[in-house]
Amino acid sequence: MIAASYGNVYVAQVSIGGNAGHTIKAMREAESYHGVSLIIAYAHCIAHGVNMTTGFTHQKEAVQSGFWPLFRYDPRRAHAGQHPFQLDSRKPKISFTDFAMREARFAMLTRSNPAHAEELFALAQRDIDDQWHYYEQMAGVERDVVDEMQEVES
Repeated sequence: MIAASYGNVYVAQVSIGGNAGHTIKAMREAESYHGVSLIIAYAHCIAHGVNMTTGFTHQKEAVQSGFWPLFRYDPRRAHAGQHPFQLDSRKPKISFTDFAMREARFAMLTRSNPAHAEELFALAQRDIDDQWHYYEQMAGVERDVVDEMQEVES
Protein backbone atom coordinates (compact mmCIF):
# COMPACT_ATOMS: atom_id res chain seq x y z
CA MET A 1 0.00 0.00 0.00
CA ILE A 2 2.95 2.31 0.55
CA ALA A 3 4.07 1.82 -3.06
CA ALA A 4 0.50 2.30 -4.33
CA SER A 5 0.19 5.53 -2.33
CA TYR A 6 2.74 7.14 -4.65
CA GLY A 7 0.12 6.88 -7.38
CA ASN A 8 2.59 5.99 -10.13
CA VAL A 9 3.63 2.45 -9.18
CA TYR A 10 1.90 -0.69 -10.45
CA VAL A 11 1.38 -3.02 -7.47
CA ALA A 12 -0.12 -6.49 -7.34
CA GLN A 13 -0.44 -9.10 -4.63
CA VAL A 14 -0.62 -12.58 -6.13
CA SER A 15 -0.60 -16.27 -5.31
CA ILE A 16 -0.14 -18.73 -8.15
CA GLY A 17 -1.80 -21.47 -6.08
CA GLY A 18 -4.57 -19.09 -5.06
CA ASN A 19 -5.38 -18.07 -8.62
CA ALA A 20 -2.95 -18.78 -11.45
CA GLY A 21 -4.92 -16.70 -13.96
CA HIS A 22 -4.79 -13.66 -11.69
CA THR A 23 -1.03 -14.11 -11.29
CA ILE A 24 -0.48 -14.22 -15.05
CA LYS A 25 -2.74 -11.21 -15.61
CA ALA A 26 -0.87 -9.21 -12.96
CA MET A 27 2.51 -10.12 -14.46
CA ARG A 28 1.37 -9.08 -17.92
CA GLU A 29 0.01 -5.78 -16.62
CA ALA A 30 3.19 -5.13 -14.63
CA GLU A 31 5.34 -5.86 -17.67
CA SER A 32 3.30 -3.53 -19.88
CA TYR A 33 3.34 -0.68 -17.37
CA HIS A 34 5.87 2.03 -18.29
CA GLY A 35 7.17 2.71 -14.82
CA VAL A 36 7.93 0.91 -11.60
CA SER A 37 6.06 -2.35 -11.00
CA LEU A 38 5.95 -4.35 -7.79
CA ILE A 39 4.51 -7.85 -7.53
CA ILE A 40 4.24 -9.40 -4.08
CA ALA A 41 3.78 -13.17 -4.27
CA TYR A 42 2.76 -15.58 -1.55
CA ALA A 43 5.06 -18.57 -1.28
CA HIS A 44 4.56 -21.51 1.03
CA CYS A 45 7.60 -22.64 2.95
CA ILE A 46 8.73 -25.92 4.44
CA ALA A 47 9.83 -23.97 7.53
CA HIS A 48 6.15 -23.15 8.17
CA GLY A 49 5.48 -26.86 8.47
CA VAL A 50 3.56 -27.00 5.20
CA ASN A 51 3.58 -30.25 3.27
CA MET A 52 5.31 -29.10 0.09
CA THR A 53 3.31 -31.54 -2.05
CA THR A 54 0.11 -29.67 -1.11
CA GLY A 55 1.61 -26.19 -1.30
CA PHE A 56 -0.74 -24.84 -3.96
CA THR A 57 -3.73 -25.98 -1.90
CA HIS A 58 -2.24 -24.14 1.07
CA GLN A 59 -1.82 -21.01 -1.04
CA LYS A 60 -5.46 -21.23 -2.10
CA GLU A 61 -6.50 -21.47 1.55
CA ALA A 62 -4.38 -18.41 2.38
CA VAL A 63 -6.42 -16.49 -0.19
CA GLN A 64 -9.75 -18.00 0.90
CA SER A 65 -9.10 -17.00 4.51
CA GLY A 66 -8.32 -13.39 3.63
CA PHE A 67 -4.81 -13.79 5.04
CA TRP A 68 -3.48 -13.16 1.51
CA PRO A 69 -5.99 -11.15 -0.54
CA LEU A 70 -5.36 -10.82 -4.26
CA PHE A 71 -5.36 -7.31 -5.69
CA ARG A 72 -3.95 -5.08 -8.39
CA TYR A 73 -3.26 -1.36 -8.31
CA ASP A 74 -2.83 0.03 -11.82
CA PRO A 75 -2.31 3.80 -12.08
CA ARG A 76 -3.43 3.71 -15.73
CA ARG A 77 -6.98 2.99 -14.58
CA ALA A 78 -7.12 6.27 -12.65
CA HIS A 79 -6.26 8.16 -15.85
CA ALA A 80 -9.20 6.40 -17.51
CA GLY A 81 -11.58 7.52 -14.76
CA GLN A 82 -11.74 4.07 -13.12
CA HIS A 83 -10.72 2.83 -9.69
CA PRO A 84 -7.00 2.04 -9.89
CA PHE A 85 -7.32 -0.48 -7.03
CA GLN A 86 -8.96 -3.77 -7.91
CA LEU A 87 -9.77 -6.32 -5.23
CA ASP A 88 -9.60 -9.61 -7.09
CA SER A 89 -10.29 -12.02 -4.23
CA ARG A 90 -13.69 -13.10 -3.11
CA LYS A 91 -14.80 -12.33 0.41
CA PRO A 92 -13.03 -14.69 2.87
CA LYS A 93 -14.91 -17.93 3.35
CA ILE A 94 -12.71 -19.76 5.85
CA SER A 95 -11.44 -18.43 9.16
CA PHE A 96 -7.87 -17.48 9.83
CA THR A 97 -7.78 -20.19 12.51
CA ASP A 98 -8.78 -22.86 9.98
CA PHE A 99 -5.99 -21.68 7.69
CA ALA A 100 -3.38 -21.20 10.41
CA MET A 101 -3.86 -24.60 12.03
CA ARG A 102 -2.51 -26.21 8.85
CA GLU A 103 0.89 -24.66 9.60
CA ALA A 104 3.13 -26.16 12.27
CA ARG A 105 4.28 -22.73 13.47
CA PHE A 106 0.73 -21.82 14.51
CA ALA A 107 -0.28 -25.31 15.66
CA MET A 108 2.72 -25.33 18.05
CA LEU A 109 1.47 -22.14 19.68
CA THR A 110 -1.93 -23.75 20.21
CA ARG A 111 -0.33 -26.77 21.86
CA SER A 112 2.03 -24.74 24.05
CA ASN A 113 -0.36 -21.97 25.12
CA PRO A 114 -3.96 -22.57 23.99
CA ALA A 115 -5.47 -19.51 25.68
CA HIS A 116 -2.91 -17.12 24.23
CA ALA A 117 -3.21 -18.76 20.81
CA GLU A 118 -6.97 -18.27 20.84
CA GLU A 119 -6.52 -14.60 21.74
CA LEU A 120 -3.93 -14.06 19.00
CA PHE A 121 -6.05 -15.86 16.38
CA ALA A 122 -9.01 -13.63 17.28
CA LEU A 123 -6.83 -10.53 16.90
CA ALA A 124 -5.51 -11.79 13.57
CA GLN A 125 -9.07 -12.42 12.35
CA ARG A 126 -10.09 -8.90 13.36
CA ASP A 127 -7.11 -7.50 11.44
CA ILE A 128 -8.04 -9.56 8.37
CA ASP A 129 -11.66 -8.38 8.55
CA ASP A 130 -10.61 -4.72 8.94
CA GLN A 131 -8.11 -4.97 6.09
CA TRP A 132 -10.72 -6.60 3.86
CA HIS A 133 -13.17 -3.78 4.55
CA TYR A 134 -10.45 -1.22 3.75
CA TYR A 135 -9.68 -2.97 0.45
CA GLU A 136 -13.38 -2.99 -0.44
CA GLN A 137 -13.50 0.76 0.18
CA MET A 138 -10.40 1.33 -1.94
CA ALA A 139 -11.90 -0.68 -4.77
CA GLY A 140 -15.18 1.24 -4.54
CA VAL A 141 -17.03 -1.98 -3.87
CA GLU A 142 -20.37 -1.85 -2.13
CA ARG A 143 -20.44 -4.60 0.48
CA ASP A 144 -24.08 -5.54 -0.11
CA VAL A 145 -23.50 -5.83 -3.87
CA VAL A 146 -20.45 -8.07 -3.38
CA ASP A 147 -22.34 -10.30 -0.92
CA GLU A 148 -25.24 -10.62 -3.37
CA MET A 149 -22.90 -11.45 -6.27
CA GLN A 150 -21.19 -14.16 -4.24
CA GLU A 151 -24.52 -15.69 -3.22
CA VAL A 152 -25.59 -15.86 -6.88
CA GLU A 153 -22.23 -17.46 -7.87
CA SER A 154 -22.51 -20.11 -5.10
